[in-house]
Amino acid sequence: MNAQDVGLRARLVDVGVDLVNREGISALSLREIARRAGVSHGAPRRYFPTHLALLSAIARQGFAELTGEVGDALRDSQASPRAQLMTLGHVYLGFALSHRGMFELMFRHDLLRSDHLGLRETSLPLFHTLVDLVTRAQPTPDAPPPVVAGALWANLHGIAQLWGWGSLQLASGVADVEPLLHAALAAHLGADDS
Repeated sequence: MNAQDVGLRARLVDVGVDLVNREGISALSLREIARRAGVSHGAPRRYFPTHLALLSAIARQGFAELTGEVGDALRDSQASPRAQLMTLGHVYLGFALSHRGMFELMFRHDLLRSDHLGLRETSLPLFHTLVDLVTRAQPTPDAPPPVVAGALWANLHGIAQLWGWGSLQLASGVADVEPLLHAALAAHLGADDS
């Protein structure tokens, strides 16, 4: 692939990222991405054989951004693993609320090809970070750390979705996610002894 092709491929992905962040997942048609990129409606097929391949490339950018934000927040942290899990939770929820369309796309594996364009390699490091922190926060777990991390992730994802829809504030009566994050950690790791 020559430099012009690489540039156009990247532009299609960038347009898709901008589109999903501004207008949501329903706006991500090949035709609309091509129009906004200033190319013919058939051009995306030259670089992405299917719509799913393009969506996967767009989602990969979202995972890279979220993983980078988590890495930046945890870098050089001398905090306890539990405090780092709180930080990860804050970053995850912040990303979910500020990138709602992208957040929805990233986890729609019914729409994405996780084996395509390194999506699996881009999404799994974040989960591995979560597993590592759970392992260090709970040295003698009742369940294997990946299971605890998976349950915690599901809890964080549920908080993000319900908070974004306004349901959790209404049901719980809280105006901030902080008590919900503490409750999620306590539910999966036990009470905080510090």
